[in-house]
Amino acid sequence: MNLALWIAAGLLAVVALAGGISKTFVPKEKLAEIPYAGWTEHYSAGFIKTLGILELLAAAGLILPAALDIAPVMVPVTAVCWVLLMVGAMITHFRNSEAKVMALNVIYLAVAAFVASGRF
Repeated sequence: MNLALWIAAGLLAVVALAGGISKTFVPKEKLAEIPYAGWTEHYSAGFIKTLGILELLAAAGLILPAALDIAPVMVPVTAVCWVLLMVGAMITHFRNSEAKVMALNVIYLAVAAFVASGRF
């Protein structure tokens, strides 16, 4: 079970890292050109960068506390925060009629819920 939790947390961390890097360092105009990123047109560049920073923090929070054995309770707390972030992402993608991305968000939400329940 521990190995499955590490794999799930690692996969979520990779997703969070990729999303965080793109939202933090890629200009809003370039992000809008990516498929299923039309939602960026409705939000400010500052908001998008803030989401990116939160995703970078989530990537660290899913791995580092358990790996370093410093406040390991932060792993499930981060996973719960990721669940909330995915709920917001699903609402945003629903408003833009992006069902394929919503399905992916549901998968990420389920994996984060698995990590949260397994680590609490």
